[in-house]
Amino acid sequence: MSSSSLRKATRRGLAEESADRVREAIFAGHFPPGAPLREVELAASLEVSRGSVREGLALLEREGLVQGGWHRGTTVVEVTTEDVEEVYTVRGALDRLAATTALIRAAAEHLAELDALVDAMAAEVTRDADGPRLLALDIAFHDEIYAAAGNRRLTEAWLAVRSQVFLFQLQRISLGHEHYRARVVDEHRELATLLRGGDRTELGRVAEEHVDSARRSLLSGLSDLSDCP
Repeated sequence: MSSSSLRKATRRGLAEESADRVREAIFAGHFPPGAPLREVELAASLEVSRGSVREGLALLEREGLVQGGWHRGTTVVEVTTEDVEEVYTVRGALDRLAATTALIRAAAEHLAELDALVDAMAAEVTRDADGPRLLALDIAFHDEIYAAAGNRRLTEAWLAVRSQVFLFQLQRISLGHEHYRARVVDEHRELATLLRGGDRTELGRVAEEHVDSARRSLLSGLSDLSDCP
């Protein structure tokens, strides 16, 4: 095939930026699970075309953050028990591997950044920050562990579930904010300490238990929600 037969490349910047802005709004709690995402309204708010919004929503659908179809509008995904089990099982395995790999490979700057993020979490808890701000630091902490592990394919696997993890954790916080606030600093400080030279087996156990604790908390909240009249 000659180069003359290739279709012209299209600029997708507006679609990607639309996806970024909608994702940010979802992560800030402005669009909760199940909320409709209307193309016309989003296009007007973002001052872009409906086509750019449609492409942006398609990107978010591939992330598992929104869902739609020909005969129904696009909505933020619902958080179901089955999805929670699947996502947190995958995340537990990934986080364990990331932590035990980072134990060997982490540079001093990675460890310093993890400590700084834990300190930032503690400050946010002290000033009674809202859930999304605290959660953003939580996710950034785990991003840093993956960066410290230095395994590109492992990071790509994390990024494939990262948006769903953020959304599910946001739901967890909305159903039990005090439980989350009470544990978030100590759990992450323990991980940061173990990453400075702890036992590999213990680090792997703590990393996986950290995820499983979140899973149990969210499932408990969803169960309580379903029991409400």
